[in-house]
Amino acid sequence: FLIFAVMRLTKPTLFTNIPVTCEERDLPGNLFNQLMKDDPSTVKGAETLMLGEMLTLPQNFGNIFLGETFSSYISVHNDSNQVVKDILVKADLQTSSQRLNLSASSAAVAELKPDCCIDDVIHHEVKEIGTHILVCAVSYTTQTGEKMYFRKFFKFQVLKPLDVKTKFYNAETDEVFLEAQIQNITTSPMFMEKVSLEPSMMYNVAELNTVDTAGERESTFGSRSYLQPMDTRQYLYCLKPKQEFAEKAGVIKGVTVIGKLDIVWKTNLGERGRLQTSQLQRMAPGYGDVRLSLETIPDTVNLEEPFDITCKITNCSERTMDLVLEMCNTNSIHWCGVSGRQLGKLHPSSSLHLALTLLSSVQGLQSVSGLRLTDTFLKRTYEYDDIAQVCVVSSEVKQS
Repeated sequence: FLIFAVMRLTKPTLFTNIPVTCEERDLPGNLFNQLMKDDPSTVKGAETLMLGEMLTLPQNFGNIFLGETFSSYISVHNDSNQVVKDILVKADLQTSSQRLNLSASSAAVAELKPDCCIDDVIHHEVKEIGTHILVCAVSYTTQTGEKMYFRKFFKFQVLKPLDVKTKFYNAETDEVFLEAQIQNITTSPMFMEKVSLEPSMMYNVAELNTVDTAGERESTFGSRSYLQPMDTRQYLYCLKPKQEFAEKAGVIKGVTVIGKLDIVWKTNLGERGRLQTSQLQRMAPGYGDVRLSLETIPDTVNLEEPFDITCKITNCSERTMDLVLEMCNTNSIHWCGVSGRQLGKLHPSSSLHLALTLLSSVQGLQSVSGLRLTDTFLKRTYEYDDIAQVCVVSSEVKQS
């Protein structure tokens, strides 16, 4: 009685033709070239290009990628000369982990006259890769009261459109730099509409993917952000702990959640896709019981002239410390001041700022080293070398 049809709804594609040509001295002469010029599907002035001006409707399900919206048209047609009753159409999508009901309505249609049909359009944002099965079922009752039921299965594969790799870089401060490498692993170019990082509640994020041109911020990838097949693009973000978390030394320890990437793209004739990664996690560097970081330091200093730096000392342990600061000279770095200075008691998760003066006797890029902190309670000494680097130049070079 009933005929069932399912068609995927996708955008049309540009028609491609195969150019056939020859040299004028060959037997066909200019015949092939003239036929291509007269062909309405070719681009005028560029007939030998495979890309045409016409659009073609999709002939099959085509490729379906993760993050895209799967749309399908479902039609049930009464091909008999009898009226059928109580028609119920149901569409389910079976994945490897779940079964989803995609039917717009669960109510049965009272009757369906001959040569009439029931139409439905279903939409589903694909969130899993692998095999998907569209299960369409129809039940109805004939004029004689006989109940009929049949099902059809439509199997398709969902492919992965992007390959996303992330790397973390820890700065000398609490800042974290995230590098996201995004590769287009499809066979067609993508327009990257948006690539952003949604930080966790502990961080503020700054995107480093724009440049200042004539007072306006422009993307480093240009105004038309196309990503060709198999090409990789790198995005950079800087995350800084919020003030309420940065002040607590024990919060940013161990494994912390950074946030998740939100990627939006368009393919072919504007088909939109979107992917969100799972929460990105990074292992915070271990600072031990005491952390020493530099708050201020000049980039360039004069040879054999004193310069100032500011250090921040944080108690990362769960006990109170009584600290003593010792300064040890190296071959190039010489500390100015009294070594063995008492810094007093430092409670857990608290910090203190320390202003120090030093000079360098050697030109070039020099490493600031030689600080020692001793906890008098446990008689334990913490050594800090290669804290930072400073460029040392002669006074004549700097003045010029």
